[in-house]
Amino acid sequence: MQLLNSRVDLDEFHKRLARAGERVLLLDYDGTLAPFRVRPELALPYPGVSEALAALLASRGTRVVIVSGRRARDVAALLAPAVRPEIWGAHGWERLAPDGALEVEEPPADVKRALAEAHARAGNLRRSGARIEAKPASIALHWRGLPALTVARLARECAERWRPLAGGGVLEWLDFDGGAELRARGATKRRAVEAVLRESAPAAPAAYLGDDVTDEDAFLAMKGRGLAVLVRPERRESAADLWIRPPRELLEFLARWRCEEAVR
Repeated sequence: MQLLNSRVDLDEFHKRLARAGERVLLLDYDGTLAPFRVRPELALPYPGVSEALAALLASRGTRVVIVSGRRARDVAALLAPAVRPEIWGAHGWERLAPDGALEVEEPPADVKRALAEAHARAGNLRRSGARIEAKPASIALHWRGLPALTVARLARECAERWRPLAGGGVLEWLDFDGGAELRARGATKRRAVEAVLRESAPAAPAAYLGDDVTDEDAFLAMKGRGLAVLVRPERRESAADLWIRPPRELLEFLARWRCEEAVR
């Protein structure tokens, strides 16, 4: 564990947790709660994570929210039956309630047209084993696990076909760990984080845990409001306040959160 922001007082944050009547814990999924897998349907949580989340949910002292670039129901399918948090999927365009009710925000018509064009331009990018994922307001090409030369070629071809679509003001380009994505402008995890925080008491202690560049705008949304935590084996440049390594330090963080919550 390493503090990245000298202005953050971790001891004071945990004191606030212990005193609070309401808390908010927001968590990315892939790379944060679960290791990356070439086959995404096999990306189960790290051992002990499901139990830690189940304990937090059972206590009802913390609003537990998963914020993912995946479809919300895809994330829910990977969790243990006892773990039914609120899930914001597709970078905040989907909201899955613990009772299974799903809300999907429809993107504007110009976004839909641009994404349809991107899908048409993808052509035969799948031929080398890459995976195309279509979501409500984005389209992504995944190449995790493929040989380096294949990845380099796919990245080049994807950029040639898709990057021009990011110049029209409707879509934006995003490189992420294991692929690239075209998404509607503003279709970020920050939208989900800000929506959750607006629904929470201003004084409620909050934290967001994430690993990838797609989590950086969520980290920025936490500034002045809560704790931003980078979760990954190696440190990288980040707007986060704290860096922890999974799974051991992740489990320690969740256990301390539950311990402080139980003090009240």
